[in-house]
Amino acid sequence: MGADFTLDQKLYLEGFVSGAKAVQIARGAAPATAAQPVAEMTGPDAASHRAMARTEAEGRKLTPEEKAKREELGLDAYDRMRAAAREGTFPKGPDVLRWKYHGLFYVAPAQDSFMCRMRIPGGILTHWQFRGVADIAERHGGGFTDITTRANLQIREIPPTDGIAVLEGLVSLGLTAKGSGADNIRNVTGTPTAGIDRQELLDTRPLASAWHHYILNSRDMYGLPRKFNVAFDGAGAIGALEDTNDIGFQAVEVMDGFGIAPGIWLRLVLGGITGHKDFARDTGIVVRPEEAVDVAAAIVRAFIDTGDRTDRKKARLKYVLDSLGFDGFLKLVEAKLGRPFTRLAAEAVKPRAEPDRLAHLGVHPQKQAGLNYVGVATPVGRMSAAQMRGLADISARFGDGDIRLTVWQNLLISGVADVDIVAVTGAVEALGLTTKASPLQAGIVACTGAKGCRFAAADTKGTARAILAHCEERIALDGPVNIHVTGCHNSCAQHYIGDIGLIGARVPVNDDGDTVDGYHILVGGGFGSAAAIARELYQNVAAEDAPAVVERLLKSWVTHRAAGESFADFTRRLDPEALKALAAAA
Repeated sequence: MGADFTLDQKLYLEGFVSGAKAVQIARGAAPATAAQPVAEMTGPDAASHRAMARTEAEGRKLTPEEKAKREELGLDAYDRMRAAAREGTFPKGPDVLRWKYHGLFYVAPAQDSFMCRMRIPGGILTHWQFRGVADIAERHGGGFTDITTRANLQIREIPPTDGIAVLEGLVSLGLTAKGSGADNIRNVTGTPTAGIDRQELLDTRPLASAWHHYILNSRDMYGLPRKFNVAFDGAGAIGALEDTNDIGFQAVEVMDGFGIAPGIWLRLVLGGITGHKDFARDTGIVVRPEEAVDVAAAIVRAFIDTGDRTDRKKARLKYVLDSLGFDGFLKLVEAKLGRPFTRLAAEAVKPRAEPDRLAHLGVHPQKQAGLNYVGVATPVGRMSAAQMRGLADISARFGDGDIRLTVWQNLLISGVADVDIVAVTGAVEALGLTTKASPLQAGIVACTGAKGCRFAAADTKGTARAILAHCEERIALDGPVNIHVTGCHNSCAQHYIGDIGLIGARVPVNDDGDTVDGYHILVGGGFGSAAAIARELYQNVAAEDAPAVVERLLKSWVTHRAAGESFADFTRRLDPEALKALAAAA
């Protein structure tokens, strides 16, 4: 091939020719005698290009996204992104996908602007990074940030001229947005209280950091057929929701007498994707913490080889596991690793402590004597730049300088001395925020919604705020209840695992086809040891009616529950018609 071709073009042509030859052979025809052997693909993109070629050789059609990635991987589009910023233009066509490889999302028609999503391993930033992000959001975005359900930050309302300035500003802070969107490994989550948690088995910060840097420095980790989630849970008081991830590593204590060294290991769970109604399942495998990065990389590489590149809805690890079975897939992973896994019976592992569903809000003692972390509620994750600077100041003055984001769309200020608790809680209140751990405030989660996402069918953040304001005035709860409000079937707010889950829908209001924001409402979801997929209870509830429907469900639980019965257990015990009857009478 000529020297004028780029590497991606060469690999594209190699894959095309290989696929054509394979199809020719499969149809019973000998390849043309004049054809020259095609060189083995090499380089960091080779595995993904081989997977594309195999797909075509089988007579199957690649998705447009796969073709776009083969023509030009988004990582190679930076020069064109810079030129577009100078011209003040947004991406079009396949470039919308390519820009996401750098963390820039063109979110039209919801907003004619970019959103930038960062990578914050384990969700932990320094106070000066947090303040720096606030400055960037004010200078180049809408003057606010959103905490995501992957313990991450997003800046919105970025004009076309400022996307590059945001990306380069983040790098100057020691942060990055690279690979935070598109078909990549998303932000690495870990235990929010890692290193300070009194019940944790393992500090997950080194693991999250090591995996984060491995991804950033391994180009083949960007050759996935679809997005991928990885979480490390150290068995602390605040869970990492690792069972909702493609790969979950759970810290466990292995007892003596079972053929391997006793101590702290990581149990491997695979295939979580609750938007598709599946939790990660235990593989029976345990790995040493120092092996975790190698194991995760081998799993991702096996997924690159086997993931579906013809159907975006099926291009996730769950469907590979459904097709090959866990044993079949894990044999491929062992081949990538070059060694067998260590397998262990469940009875060899001590029971793990349960997380506290209210531990991410309020004041909690750390393992370090005389120090505490303070959980701050940020309503559905949104903070103004001024509030962020105020929180950074509190962390720098009274804490250890860290800001810790959680998957519950709030944050923790760690390292606060006993004598400073009153000053910290007062300073937080002065910012218009709170540290109070009410059951509803602790459990309400919302995705971006229709005001900032083109897929969403309703204003989820507005609805979540309305539910909170309406219900807290009318009902006092004595136990945690999780309410997850998501805008579409991508399920960014994970509606299937909420005690009450709401998924956006366009609700008809007349026979002329007019619709309004609304929801289908589900009940009975859970996670961790109470994992369950919620079931639908109501269809087509207008957004303005949703707070009253949620209120009636909560009141029916408080009135009719058995002693000590959780909301989830209550809704699972009764059939849907009985639940609706009790709610109607509440």
